[in-house]
Amino acid sequence: MPTTMPTFASSTIAVPEYRSVPRHVAIIMDGNGRWATSRHLPRVAGHAKGVEAVRATVEACARRGVDFLTLFAFSSENWRRPADEVSVLMRLFISALEREVSKLHRNGIRLRVVGELSAFEPRLRELIAQAEEHTAGNRGMTLTIAANYGGRWDILQAVQAALREQPELARHPELLGEQAISRHLAMAYAPEPDLFIRTGGEQRISNFLLWQLAYTELYFTDAYWPDFDAAALDRAIESFASRERRFGRTSAQVTAATPG
Repeated sequence: MPTTMPTFASSTIAVPEYRSVPRHVAIIMDGNGRWATSRHLPRVAGHAKGVEAVRATVEACARRGVDFLTLFAFSSENWRRPADEVSVLMRLFISALEREVSKLHRNGIRLRVVGELSAFEPRLRELIAQAEEHTAGNRGMTLTIAANYGGRWDILQAVQAALREQPELARHPELLGEQAISRHLAMAYAPEPDLFIRTGGEQRISNFLLWQLAYTELYFTDAYWPDFDAAALDRAIESFASRERRFGRTSAQVTAATPG
């Protein structure tokens, strides 16, 4: 793995560079089970179909110039689901890693997996480590899979890491700044998402990237994840491009600073 990471300015500290195509897209892939139920299929069939949508979305984002794609595959709360469904999800994760990593590598895509990975079985952790190492030198799009991830966990572990690094902060909390925390977040290697997409009709962020979504544009669609395709991605990007991203500024300031 690289020993150094680029640093990206927080949207609450500096205004990100204007781009009509989002640099970083984050997606909650919701609706697999309901997609299957609506077709009188077992829920696991929806998860299997959802893997195909992942493949198509990765390809579509790479073609459109997205630099970072983050997919919420399994939340820290998803352990509450029926045990047999969780087991299927774990098997699908293993199968996807075994089948897809070589293709990602051929296309120059770097894979990262973030979350509390210690909860996973050894075989899955081994595959994750191998996949990250195999693709670490790639310079194309970075694909991040959030697995056993929660936004509150991320902030908590970042604060704990900051205190371990600088014990004096416990005695002088006034010295604890945003940068001290953000550099320890699970996705410190990536800029904050420009565009957040949630499929499946729900309109909430469900403990996903709570710190990083401070100024992210939110896009919700009724389409179930297995039905999300390149055309659906284009509609989300078109919505993003039509919005005025002010980051606390006035519209006049935004107009003056926008290229062209």
